[in-house]
Amino acid sequence: MVVLLLLGLAYGVARWYQDTEPPQQMGVSFIPDYASSLGLDPQTTMTALENIGVRDFRLVSYWNDIEPTKGKYDFSQLDWEFASANASHSKVLLVVGLRQPRWPECHAPDWVNTQQPTSDWLPQLEQFMTSVINRYKNNPALSGWQLENEYFNNFGQCYNYSRQRLVSEYNLVKRLDPNHPILVPRSNNYPNLQLDQPRPDIAGLEIYHSVWAPLLNRHFTYPMPSWYYSFLAGATKIITGRDSIIHEAQAEPWPAPGQALIDLSLAQQQKLLSANQLKQYFSFAKTTKIPKVYWWGAEYWYYRKVKLHDPSLWNVAAQEFKP
Repeated sequence: MVVLLLLGLAYGVARWYQDTEPPQQMGVSFIPDYASSLGLDPQTTMTALENIGVRDFRLVSYWNDIEPTKGKYDFSQLDWEFASANASHSKVLLVVGLRQPRWPECHAPDWVNTQQPTSDWLPQLEQFMTSVINRYKNNPALSGWQLENEYFNNFGQCYNYSRQRLVSEYNLVKRLDPNHPILVPRSNNYPNLQLDQPRPDIAGLEIYHSVWAPLLNRHFTYPMPSWYYSFLAGATKIITGRDSIIHEAQAEPWPAPGQALIDLSLAQQQKLLSANQLKQYFSFAKTTKIPKVYWWGAEYWYYRKVKLHDPSLWNVAAQEFKP
């Protein structure tokens, strides 16, 4: 009986949230390194996304790409992305910090050893973050910052999960730019109201459907209905007053360990993600009514189109982003 009452309460919160939120906006995560790994030209790929109507980008600032040599910065690629966003009247959520989207998750340059005590390298990280923030904080395209990426998730080549470091980085971003909101995402699909410090301006949720489950040694489909995510966002709003967004919504396949997507045949890739499945993913996210969704895997849609001559995913996305 208690379980039924709790489920009823959660569903009620979800329905209240769905009925009170503004119309949903969609964007994509875009990572030039991932585009390159798929054999794509990053700039051509981002332009193609703009051409189908994408006007909101979640971009990265990998430390190892921008400061490969200590004290020598190369902002050329990220500068181009911001210039392209401005030209297309798009907005940018920029990820800052050590842990950012895509493997190996933590993107330290070779001259930094993050397995050493935090005091040995945190000053260098915060100096790098300062350079990034000061460079883009007044850019018209900037809509906000994402601090780290699912910071407490132990997936990837990361070695430090100190809350103290996260708080220090949050305070740095807020001090350098008090005018833009800061998103700190949750990890995985689990409930978490983010009541500990730092308390972000915006809470992040992610939606993954089909993932590889090591314990089961097979793919696993999360059973949560769409209203579950509405409940998380609604509960967060009621208890903390903060808005939520979906910072990652799955829109690409998750291959088994040891498999690279580009090594799989088109038929194998279609089994992992078909056009019909992608349509269902879009529909699922829409029913949450969470006001902003960043889709994960936009580079892959373009790869399927231009490298495998299968435009099916691209056509679905183009229809969804059609102005």
